Amino acid sequence: MKLTLLGTGNVQACPLYGCECAACQQATLDPAKARHLCSAVLEVNGQQLLIDANHPQLQSRFPAGSIDAILLTHYHMDHVQALFELRWGVADPIPVYQPDDPDGCDDLFKHPGLLQFLPPNQANQAFKLAGISITPLSLNHSKPTLGYLFSSEQGRIAYLTDTLGIPEQSWQQLLRNPPKYLVIDCSVPPSHRSGNHNNLDDVLALASALPDSDWILTHIGHELDLYLMQNPDCLNSNVSVAYDGLEISL
Repeated sequence: MKLTLLGTGNVQACPLYGCECAACQQATLDPAKARHLCSAVLEVNGQQLLIDANHPQLQSRFPAGSIDAILLTHYHMDHVQALFELRWGVADPIPVYQPDDPDGCDDLFKHPGLLQFLPPNQANQAFKLAGISITPLSLNHSKPTLGYLFSSEQGRIAYLTDTLGIPEQSWQQLLRNPPKYLVIDCSVPPSHRSGNHNNLDDVLALASALPDSDWILTHIGHELDLYLMQNPDCLNSNVSVAYDGLEISL
């Protein structure tokens, strides 16, 4: 089982248009430091499961027939925008697993094209896909949002974005089934407070409470990148910072 982080930036991405902070300048000069919108792909048992759909070259990165399913965390535009073009493709239907959000995003439900939207997933009700168990986990966000806990014989990986903290029921699920790797929303520095996203202190506190898991920060804004440049020794020993293209394997 291999999880590749296609993008690790928040809605602003990095470099942020017009920003001249050191983090954005670094990302401009070195494309390896840039961050695209947050999404990932899980490769398991010969199948590719796309997690959210916003990659700027999605259709060239994933030729027709190579996406076996799409798992959506939520219906904010920065997580689903590539679906608007993908849906009109000429290919077999792609099943889409989704949170329970009857509003969706714009007219995706009305004109799904090749997207086969499945009945909404319910939190903590595991299902089988590609030979593994997937448990949706409820998250704290401004739209109905799910994280996913992937479990195979090799171990477990959790993917939790977008969220502020972790709801108690989801936290208990993680405590009962601790993942080897936990990829989590960390959008802003400790000094910032958001109603929808973790800051660094939020994540460090969670990581201290689950010390045997490797916590990987994603959904990162340029202000957090700047803070990390200025404070390179601020992370717990079990916390690291993701980058676009990072591969996590079990």
